[in-house]
Amino acid sequence: MHIPVLITDLTYMMLTAGIITILFKKIKQPLILGYILAGFLMSPYFPLFMTVADTEAIHTWSEIGIIFLMFHLGLEFNLHKLAQVGSTAIVTAIIEVIGMLTVGFGAGQLLGFNTMDSIVLGGMLSMSSTTVIIKVFDELNLKGKKYTEMVFGTLIVEDIVGIFMMIILSTLSVSQNVSGGEVVGTLALMVLYLIIWLILGIYLIPTFMNRTIQYMNDEMLTVVSIGVCFLMVLLANWLGFSTALGAFLAGSLLAGTSHVERVEHLTKPLKDVFGAVFFLSVGMMVDPAMLVKYVVPILLLSVVTIVGKTFFSALGMLLGGQDLENSVSSGLSLAQIGEFAFIIASLGMSLGVTSDFLYPIVVAVSVVTTLTTPYCIKSSPLMVKLLESRLSEKMKNKLDRYTSPQQQDEEKDTDWYDYIKLYFTRLVVYGGLMLVIVIACMQGLAPVLAASLPEIPARIITCLVIYLGMALFVRPMLALHNNLFTALWLKQNSFHLPLIVLNGLKLMAITVIAMIPLWVFFEVHMALLALVIVAVLVAFSKTGFMATAYLHMETRFLRNFNERIIAQEERAGRHQTWLDETLHLMSFTAPEDADYLGVSMKDLRWGQRYNVYIVKIRHGEKQVQTILPDSQQAISAGDKVFVVGEEKALMNFYALTRLSQTKPLRTLKEFMAKDYPDEDNALSVCVIKIYGDEEFAGKTIRQSGLRDKWDVLILGVQKDGLPLIMPDPDLRLLKDDILWVMGSNHNVGRMAAEFVNLAE
Repeated sequence: MHIPVLITDLTYMMLTAGIITILFKKIKQPLILGYILAGFLMSPYFPLFMTVADTEAIHTWSEIGIIFLMFHLGLEFNLHKLAQVGSTAIVTAIIEVIGMLTVGFGAGQLLGFNTMDSIVLGGMLSMSSTTVIIKVFDELNLKGKKYTEMVFGTLIVEDIVGIFMMIILSTLSVSQNVSGGEVVGTLALMVLYLIIWLILGIYLIPTFMNRTIQYMNDEMLTVVSIGVCFLMVLLANWLGFSTALGAFLAGSLLAGTSHVERVEHLTKPLKDVFGAVFFLSVGMMVDPAMLVKYVVPILLLSVVTIVGKTFFSALGMLLGGQDLENSVSSGLSLAQIGEFAFIIASLGMSLGVTSDFLYPIVVAVSVVTTLTTPYCIKSSPLMVKLLESRLSEKMKNKLDRYTSPQQQDEEKDTDWYDYIKLYFTRLVVYGGLMLVIVIACMQGLAPVLAASLPEIPARIITCLVIYLGMALFVRPMLALHNNLFTALWLKQNSFHLPLIVLNGLKLMAITVIAMIPLWVFFEVHMALLALVIVAVLVAFSKTGFMATAYLHMETRFLRNFNERIIAQEERAGRHQTWLDETLHLMSFTAPEDADYLGVSMKDLRWGQRYNVYIVKIRHGEKQVQTILPDSQQAISAGDKVFVVGEEKALMNFYALTRLSQTKPLRTLKEFMAKDYPDEDNALSVCVIKIYGDEEFAGKTIRQSGLRDKWDVLILGVQKDGLPLIMPDPDLRLLKDDILWVMGSNHNVGRMAAEFVNLAE
């Protein structure tokens, strides 16, 4: 009976790998290095040992190995985990990746590599090894240390960056010899693929799993999971993207279900077997002649990796607020490259984007830095002592004021979690919508205009339409300040840099999207011009016309999004969340030394800066009251000031104005129940429904004239059950909206009486 060559090859590979990895386990070395050594022993470059004959078949198996490795990476990934890693891990990963991209590119250029090889080299040097770090932490019994959690958080963000690198590599491989329009077509396919991923992940896969899981045993669940994985792999390949990307997204689909732990457990043996074949194939590509030829680059890049990753990672930790000990220990832990670099290198070769010599160089650098990792981590106490001995007392004091050993625990409060979740939701949703506008106009509108207009005017008009559409979403995406942002900014000085970096990323994303039509249509590569366009878009987005259009669209979207919840509440007979239970009121007496004394309401801009309304001022001993002070009104020492806002906004206001909170906050409902005197010059709140015949119906709040006519303030609007607190002045008031207005008892009473008559 004839045995296929593949079976013979796999026999040699598995037995050799098994023996070598047992030896490596015995001498306490990473198993990955054992696989690489076993692969080298069976490669054509080491003829004294058993040599693999069917290298093409092994290459196919290694591709499957990449698929399973990326599939499991996707199973471990979800946005909730990203939100929980904290700001320091995000800032550290960003600084480290940008720093190593720059240093790696510079090293590649210094060594004579071409531009693409240098860029990819920088990307690979920025990827640390999760497997190696976990293994070393286990062996050194460090998993309970404070800094280890920050290291794992940084690795999560690095993995996301690695996914984007694969997307970019796939796009570059397609765009090397094609026009800009075809590149946009590729991006359009990517958006389509991500939309399919989103639909499958949110609607179909979880529903399918929940309805069929009772019929599936372990065998069936394994088959279904692998089927989903290869379906996404085939779809990605059909659209021209890497199979690794498809596998990752397949894993992330299942990561959103409640059965992910079971899937991960069942498919882990497959990942281990095929992953081993992949790492064996990595070793089979190591050519000793190439290593000798490139020994100088290998040694140089090893030093660059260790020094560069230690420096940039430690710098990121310090800037994120970690103390010197945690920062240095984290930096030394991340000072290696690993399996993700192999995947990127393999992808670059298979797509024809990178040179063949880059792969063995990266493998050799990975081996060197993996071997040095335990010694780097063990040396961290010595490095900390050395740095502390070299730092001046002035610098130490500055670090002590800026950093905190408890920074990691401080980042675990719910404000960071809520802020990061909101941040990435806005970035993905609004950034995705802007990208869709760009692609739709370039692929759809531009050809139509080109059929009846000269090429240049057609492209200019297309760009104008694109930027007009982008202006709708620039404002909400760049909503740089909100109650969560302000609360975090006030809590800790070390939070400032992470918040600035995150906001800078949003601006960078808008700039990159704005660059696409300039690059494709006019081959303009000036980022400065894109920044000018973004500045114009920001200014234009703040105009009443654009703001009104966006607010109307957002309100309808939120109403539809929450329709099911609202309907459930109504069917259950529960009342809606009324604004008098959501808004709170505080009062304070202005101190003698306050810096806001004598400054007009217009110049204070407390509404814009802190999201609060000054609704009443009681002046001096005579208790003269001003309800809803106008823009020229100022606060004097001893005045009692009443402020309305959401609870978190009022707490931020206390902190920003350096007031001491002497009384608990009260809801408007509680305030009206206890402090509602029967006199004309007292605060009052009423609810008014718009029937459509009012003179202000269909107008924005700014255009309605309600403040001028009735001297009242609109605290909120409820649209079809959706509460909008402290609404934007450009919000349009429509039929069936419910207004919550505040003013003096006299003015509110007159207004309510007139609207009751209109309703009758």
